[in-house]
Amino acid sequence: MPMSELFASLGSNPYFSAGFGLVGVGAVLAGVRKGGIQALVALRRYALITLEVPSKDKSYHWVLQWITAQANRAQHISVETTFKQHDTGRITTTYDFVPSPGTHFFYYKRNWIRVERTREKMVDLTTGAPWETVTLTALGRDKKIFNDLLNEAKTMALARTEGKTLMYIPMGAEWRQFGFPRRKRPLDSVILDEGLSEKILNDVKDFNTNSKWYTDRGIPYRRGYLLYGPPGCGKSSFIQALAGELDYSICVMNLSDRSLSDDRLNHLMSVAPQQSIILLEDIDAAFVKKDDSMDGSKRENVYMNRVTFSGLLNTLDGVASTEERIVFMTTNHIDRLDPALIRPGRVDLQLEISWASESQITRMFARFYPEKPKSLAIKFADKIIESGGKKSIAQLQGHFMMFKNDPEGAVLNADKM
Repeated sequence: MPMSELFASLGSNPYFSAGFGLVGVGAVLAGVRKGGIQALVALRRYALITLEVPSKDKSYHWVLQWITAQANRAQHISVETTFKQHDTGRITTTYDFVPSPGTHFFYYKRNWIRVERTREKMVDLTTGAPWETVTLTALGRDKKIFNDLLNEAKTMALARTEGKTLMYIPMGAEWRQFGFPRRKRPLDSVILDEGLSEKILNDVKDFNTNSKWYTDRGIPYRRGYLLYGPPGCGKSSFIQALAGELDYSICVMNLSDRSLSDDRLNHLMSVAPQQSIILLEDIDAAFVKKDDSMDGSKRENVYMNRVTFSGLLNTLDGVASTEERIVFMTTNHIDRLDPALIRPGRVDLQLEISWASESQITRMFARFYPEKPKSLAIKFADKIIESGGKKSIAQLQGHFMMFKNDPEGAVLNADKM
């Protein structure tokens, strides 16, 4: 049978025609599907720009707060409850509605942005919160839109903490904000001896503005301070006020933490937030040697730290120690400190903050009772000095708080402190 007749007979066969038609339709659909996938890939590659922000990144909470302000029409939301204490002592509760895990859209700078918030099953072992990722997708290839977005998110976050001091504590391998931002404490509210506050403040400012001087002379760009003296004389309070004056945060490090090792200490020092003061309080109590000669009752309260003394020295001034940092140490007993710890390079400036002097007592009285004449403040100071007792700033403050509205009573009972 000729080939032409064979094709003619097959073409007239209804079963063959139906099968060939199905194959053709399938091929066309497969081609369309493949073309659609390729078109989608091409669209994502050349016409869309994507920003992924994991919850591990420091800007994650900034972005989430910013999205909350922008996507106010989102229907699927999660709630974040915050509390605020006012000067009157009243506490108010506010609720922030954050877009919940899922897909959301909002309009920003003449662009529609798709927000996809995903939550993983794995959790952060330090906080118990699940790992999350926020992915932002926009039309175009210009990264400027995301750069502007992140800058706005940062500005918004900083505005919420303006006029306040942030406190950080170690949590795992990173620093986490501790509690709510605290109202900045005025520097003049901590009354130290004449010229002492100004000396420390000027030294820190000089350090901050002379990085090139250190670099040109090959000196590590870091500064260490030691404040020593009796308890209650204002060491920690001054550091908090200094941080507020400089617009710095405070990273509080507890060297007695048994989960802290030499490696973790060095790592935490290197990843401390920018513009922060690293505070090591009561440095004399950080290393307690175990004495086998102690009886059982005393030995229970003595333990060996995982942070070694040599590890601390290397962190402060070793080969692997970081630069661009300010470390403050405090102690009530400077005589207990090893000379290797407080040598220059590790501690560059040592300052004693001791019992209240006559000048401090007078200025503190005037601060609590500004409407009273200076003569009454001098009379109060003379009475304290004549009593022969050494008074700390904390003791004076406690005395004044007992006589909030009775300055004469404060003077009359000065010798009873």
